[in-house]
Amino acid sequence: MSDMRIISTADGSHTLQSLTERECYHSINGALQESRHVFIDAGLRKVISQQPLNVLEVGFGTGLNALLTLLQAEKTCRVFYEAVEKYPVAIDIIDQLNYCDVLEVDKEKYFKPLHFSGWSKNISITDTFVLKKCHTDLLHYTPSREDFNLVYFDAFSPDSQPELWSVEIFSTIYQHMKKGGVLVTYSSKGLVKQSLRSVGFTVERLAGAPGKRHMLRATK
Repeated sequence: MSDMRIISTADGSHTLQSLTERECYHSINGALQESRHVFIDAGLRKVISQQPLNVLEVGFGTGLNALLTLLQAEKTCRVFYEAVEKYPVAIDIIDQLNYCDVLEVDKEKYFKPLHFSGWSKNISITDTFVLKKCHTDLLHYTPSREDFNLVYFDAFSPDSQPELWSVEIFSTIYQHMKKGGVLVTYSSKGLVKQSLRSVGFTVERLAGAPGKRHMLRATK
């Protein structure tokens, strides 16, 4: 029996629910609009002038954030994208996700290569987007470079996996970012803000995606 259940969210796009963690990968108020709001609008557009861009994603999951970033890269920039994922989503589940239908883009060209590409090596998905996926626990992960412009922190919630939102992990990430780099996350919990500030980030609380009051953006 699969641990994953596909759910349709309010904007028509899919998310996954982990039966083990009892959490959804995205907001049930709209998976696509949450990813756009938190990671693209508040994150990618903030650093788009710092080209070429080096992006780190914590929690590759369904690949939705990577897909949206890849599509933006085709229009405006070149991106190196490193993603950390301990539990990759099974390919038979990936095949059923409807992001490309909703976005009206070619699934074979853009979405499937994100998931079918190998691990631990740089793969050119398009002319403007290079992907490196790291199949490892975040607790044992060290970023491959020290000049990340942008971090998508999209792990399961602090209530579910508090060990992933620690000062130690944020400190490691901070040390591997460029000055002026940005970290964005859907969580606005006080402990998350405190941890980010304690390692040196300047933290802003922004309006959250539909259904959530706030999110955080932290700048080095």
